[in-house]
Amino acid sequence: MVCALGAAVCFGTATVLQAMATRAAVDVAGAGGGPGGDAALLLRALRQWRYIAGLALDGLGFLFQIAALRSLPIYAVGAALAASLAVTAVVAARLLRVRLSGVEWAAVGVVCAGLGMLGLASGTEGEQAGSDALRYAMLATGVGVLVLGLLSGRLPERGRGLVLGLAAGFGFGVVEVSVRLVDDVSVGALVGNAAVYALVVGGAAAFLALTSALQRGAVTVPTAGMVIGETIGPAVIGVVWLGDRTREGLGWLAVAGFGVAVVGALALARFGEAPD
Repeated sequence: MVCALGAAVCFGTATVLQAMATRAAVDVAGAGGGPGGDAALLLRALRQWRYIAGLALDGLGFLFQIAALRSLPIYAVGAALAASLAVTAVVAARLLRVRLSGVEWAAVGVVCAGLGMLGLASGTEGEQAGSDALRYAMLATGVGVLVLGLLSGRLPERGRGLVLGLAAGFGFGVVEVSVRLVDDVSVGALVGNAAVYALVVGGAAAFLALTSALQRGAVTVPTAGMVIGETIGPAVIGVVWLGDRTREGLGWLAVAGFGVAVVGALALARFGEAPD
């Protein structure tokens, strides 16, 4: 659980650092945004140490995530990653002077309580290796999310943010499950394992879908969809197909902790992207 929480801290802090860098890049460009549009804005942000530090934290968080998924049930890791929104909220309150309401501070406490319940109830990761059918299903899901992201401009405006947010969550969920489906890390085994391709495609597709969802300024709805998509589906797959279990007699506590942590994260969904 320490690695899962470490990943949450890295991802949550990275969001705020990248938000600060993006704000500074916009200020440099001026109100008109400067020449080059989003690509130029990204290049300006990449010149700032905060943005680079954020990317480094994202990379470190991904390593923590992999380590956590190799030793914990997927449901515990997924809930912990959703808790990165609580980290973002707290760090944003400190560095960006974002004012948190009493309800939002309560939501941070709810997330912590849910993770504590999960920590007490979680067993070890399941011992089932997963079938080839599951590997190809993950790859197909990743490709589907990628296609949806590429066609996002054709989606109707109503419900677009929620659909793409859910798609992003499914993509990140593909990454979570695929990590568990990669056992042999020899070159030959990696090349022949569909889960490796699912991991890469799912991660890229998730970022594309989330970026598309947030292009018009929406934050809360896509982020809420993402939290739901990246927690519930992978948790079910872990329990049903990969053998994830809880400590003896504590299944009820794990279910309650998972639900509490996710609900708390949903209450903090507005912090899923760079705070305004």
